[in-house]
Amino acid sequence: MENQGNLTRRDDKVWLKTYEKLGMTYDIDMPADNTSLIDIFEQSFAKYGSKTAYVCMGASITFKEVDEQSKQVAVYLQSLGLTKGDKVAVMMPNILQLPVSVIGVLRAGLTLVNVNPLYTTKELEHQLTDSDAKALIMVENFAKTYQDIGRDVVDNVVITGMGDMMGTLKGFMVNTVVRHVKKMVPDYSIAKSISFKNMLKKSPARKYKRPNDIMLNDVAVLQYTGGTTGVAKGAMLTHKNLIANLVQSNTFLGSAFDEFDAKGEQAVILTALPLYHIFSFTVCGMFGIYRGCVCLLVPNPRDLDSLMKAYKGNPPAFFPAVNTLFNALANNEEFKAMDHSKLQMSMGGGMAVVSATAEKWREITGNIILQGYGLSETSPVATANPLSSTEFSGTIGVPMPGTEIAIIDEEGNEVEIGARGEIGVRGPQVMKGYWQREDATNEVMTPDGYFLTGDIGIMDEDGYVTIVDRKKNMILVSGFNVYPNEVEEVMSGHPKILECGVIGIEDEKSGEIPKIFVVRNDTSLTKQEVLDYAVENLTGYKRPRHVEFIDELPKSNVGKILHKDLRVLEEKNHG
Repeated sequence: MENQGNLTRRDDKVWLKTYEKLGMTYDIDMPADNTSLIDIFEQSFAKYGSKTAYVCMGASITFKEVDEQSKQVAVYLQSLGLTKGDKVAVMMPNILQLPVSVIGVLRAGLTLVNVNPLYTTKELEHQLTDSDAKALIMVENFAKTYQDIGRDVVDNVVITGMGDMMGTLKGFMVNTVVRHVKKMVPDYSIAKSISFKNMLKKSPARKYKRPNDIMLNDVAVLQYTGGTTGVAKGAMLTHKNLIANLVQSNTFLGSAFDEFDAKGEQAVILTALPLYHIFSFTVCGMFGIYRGCVCLLVPNPRDLDSLMKAYKGNPPAFFPAVNTLFNALANNEEFKAMDHSKLQMSMGGGMAVVSATAEKWREITGNIILQGYGLSETSPVATANPLSSTEFSGTIGVPMPGTEIAIIDEEGNEVEIGARGEIGVRGPQVMKGYWQREDATNEVMTPDGYFLTGDIGIMDEDGYVTIVDRKKNMILVSGFNVYPNEVEEVMSGHPKILECGVIGIEDEKSGEIPKIFVVRNDTSLTKQEVLDYAVENLTGYKRPRHVEFIDELPKSNVGKILHKDLRVLEEKNHG
């Protein structure tokens, strides 16, 4: 052990034994300080040109087309007078317009704000207001969510139909079906709005002005997260953070893609997880561009029939997913019968992969699920199991190249090997901080640069880390973070609720789901009323699925809700 200031840190990186044993590279080379994601995009467009970049519902676009159309998006945003540091929000599912928009925002030299299209009006208003977004690019299905805010939160809105980039006939059919199913008439009455198609028409790529002042340390993305407190805040991910995670991922896992390159084939990345989620954003969206892969976009991963149709039509080499999705497919007879010979790598993240699911997956596909770990604040990949793993370990693997993991006690000191402590991450992929929240940033960063994750783990003598508990009260629903105090604040708005407390309970399908304990202000309040209010005010994965009425909530002597006591009560009554 060595002393760094008043903190004790281990002076050995035990995971290096594993790197050496497996012949893996630990050190990474970062590009010059005047590099940005714009350089990464330009290199890939020049290298892969006419090759397919994205496929969605049978339609596809090449790298050359993404180059051209993302320039058009950038030209439009630059024509609005937006400059370096200005934020542009993108709110849509996995459709062709999403990567074109995202890359366009970044090529304009602006900061991207990823937005969940299933957000409620209240959640959307908070994110747009907090980020100070100047423009919003969204799919028309969710335009009403923005309209219901009742004021112009952003200066300019771009609205697209689901099928706008699928060709004339197919696009028309998709848009017509979606509008019919949603009983939706496109309404472009939002002030200062323009359709996606018109935006491209009026913005010729030749007018693109490449910004040359974007550096590695400039903020590329505001990725909103509950952090450790539950108040949604933007993790500032720099160009350096994201490029580092691409380099790290490629150093650690890239050999799986080298085999396809050697045969002159393109590897297909099945992108079923939403690209607004940091796991999919980096390991599918950004990594696909970086390595010249085909990103197979699935707009709705819950629609297993559509997902399997996409899988069958474009057999993937790489499939990042959460346990919920792996499990659903592993129990589907049609999926079992498919050809999985192209599948080289399956990666689990977002939530713990259950060993029973991993075993079923291996039996069906021949693939071992490589479990990884990360957070929005780490861009996201911090640890992963090596590509050469011969069995599902149940661990989250070893630190990524150029990454240090410390298991830290309550005093901030690193513990001995095999002892429990909070997982701390230090490396080039760790965020710059939380946008406009210096106090919150200081709470999660140690003086020597470790980001405190809130997860409790153990490291073994070979550097493999296992998560054993959670320090924070966070609930993990199918890979999405749900923070009890955020749900409690929203649900307390019901006039018949005096106060409430929320915990996570086990669920076979989602891992965990929220349960709410309610103290009534009015005895006429029913469980259905509580559930209905949740539907109106919270995104699907945040909604309590179970309601229990109690006379009073357990609290500390300063009045703080004791969630651990609620968990004890749940175990006692229903365990």
